[in-house]
Amino acid sequence: MSSDQLIEQCKKNDAQAQSQLYKLYASKLFSVCLKYSRNYAEAEDNLQDAYLTIFKKIGQYKSKGSFEGWLKRIAVNTALQRYRSAGVFSIVNEDQIEDKAVEVNDDEDLSVDYLLSIIQELPDRYRLVFNLYALDDYSHKDIAEMLNISTGTSKSNLARARLILKDKIKQYKASPNSQSI
Repeated sequence: MSSDQLIEQCKKNDAQAQSQLYKLYASKLFSVCLKYSRNYAEAEDNLQDAYLTIFKKIGQYKSKGSFEGWLKRIAVNTALQRYRSAGVFSIVNEDQIEDKAVEVNDDEDLSVDYLLSIIQELPDRYRLVFNLYALDDYSHKDIAEMLNISTGTSKSNLARARLILKDKIKQYKASPNSQSI
């Protein structure tokens, strides 16, 4: 079955087509959910909620643009909605913002699992802005609109996320166990 046929069958609430769609995209969407979640279990919840939304709104997909991109956008928005409704964002005076990049040298031996784990440990508001900006290339203006915050708050949260990550990497490098992770 072609992807267009699969989408059309899902629009008709065909359970077999929905199952096939789930199997086809679950691993990619789970990776997206994991980036925006505190842990594996929360990512699973976000994935399930994203699929409920996908199946509910698949009739709105008009075959314009990438279907996978549409799915990913729903997964991101599902995770972000959890935090918007929880009110994890605070307003910041834009004059207090210093946006400095934190560089990780290529010669530093940091595993992807370690980096993902320290990103997931960030407070929600910092983790979400960091992921949207640094990993998914959204602008501060776009992030502000998505999260219903000011661009200054977005910049501030990114700067604070970078500082926390920089400190964690420094601590990791200074620890005697850093060779085993």
